[in-house]
Amino acid sequence: MTVLEVRDLTVRYAGATALDGVSLSVAAGERVALIGANGAGKTTLVRAASGLVRPAAGTVTAHGRLAQVPEGREVWGDLSVDDNLRLGGWRNGRRGRDTTAIYRLFPALAELRRRRAGTLSGGQQQLVAIGRALMARPDVLIIDELSLGLAPLVVEEIVGHLRTLRVALLLIEQNARLALDLCDRGYVLEAGRVVLSGDAAGLAADPRVVAAYLGGHVAVEP
Repeated sequence: MTVLEVRDLTVRYAGATALDGVSLSVAAGERVALIGANGAGKTTLVRAASGLVRPAAGTVTAHGRLAQVPEGREVWGDLSVDDNLRLGGWRNGRRGRDTTAIYRLFPALAELRRRRAGTLSGGQQQLVAIGRALMARPDVLIIDELSLGLAPLVVEEIVGHLRTLRVALLLIEQNARLALDLCDRGYVLEAGRVVLSGDAAGLAADPRVVAAYLGGHVAVEP
């Protein structure tokens, strides 16, 4: 079952085209990567999927609930970890604000639950942001730039947690190696257009992806 479908999506800012006819899909329980360089249009797609920008054309259809982990985490720094998490479940009513499941998933946060989120490390804040999104009980979790500003060991730990989730995942990421290792399928976005798509292993072996995103040097025939 498809839980998120983007079809022929076009987004423009002041006449400039940020996305040009982009289509992608995410199935229930599937992990899908969207990779591309800075400025390719990845965050614009996230914002359009979340209803934060109005597309000029195309559609975004969600068969279920979306939750977003924004680029830069955007935790409420003056609030405690626990309050940040509870705000994620606000629309689910009082019972939906029980944070027990998040602390089981991220035990390190349980010890920090009374700390102000703004005093945490970047990796800890990323766990708070992911936990806050999961409090909404989403069918699709969208993470924008998971690894941004984080040490590789911290990213590896967070990825280990993500592998245990059963929720569908759309991972927006510049680190193509990370994204294709974690996800089942992927799309490559360049200058607002999807230029490649397929299963993660196939993309990771594609000479164009290797040369552009995985640090390889591939001889390409004319």
